[in-house]
Amino acid sequence: MTGHTNEAPETVSWDELAVRAKSAMQLAYAPYSQFLVGAALEAEDGRIFDGCNVENASYPVGMCAERVAIGHAVVSGARSFRRLVVASSGETPASPCGMCRQALSEFGVDLEIRSVLRGGDERRWTLAELLPANFRPEDLLGAKDAGVAS
Repeated sequence: MTGHTNEAPETVSWDELAVRAKSAMQLAYAPYSQFLVGAALEAEDGRIFDGCNVENASYPVGMCAERVAIGHAVVSGARSFRRLVVASSGETPASPCGMCRQALSEFGVDLEIRSVLRGGDERRWTLAELLPANFRPEDLLGAKDAGVAS
């Protein structure tokens, strides 16, 4: 199932999203941290996009599961999302990192987020709770007029 999208716009359950995220987590490439992360991002039209973390020996080059899922969604034409499940191999449910929070906020802050572990522990947030003061596209307005380089 991982790597594919649902064609039908039906909403799946949170449990089904968690299964998708856990499946993606098993495919993570994390030879340095051993911290496996998978994500299942549900678009407004019901399609689901998976992602997993991909590490690199040059650490900043690595990609988080959430941003991989965003890229998967964007290349498929999705621009509006309603739910995200993040699965990780840690001891406590992990929230999306700051960079992923900002990347997700580009598409709206109403996103519901759950973080799950293999054993069933979970945490829940909205993106607005995790990132109450995101940098918005409208924050760029006037930057060129003010002499700020783009």
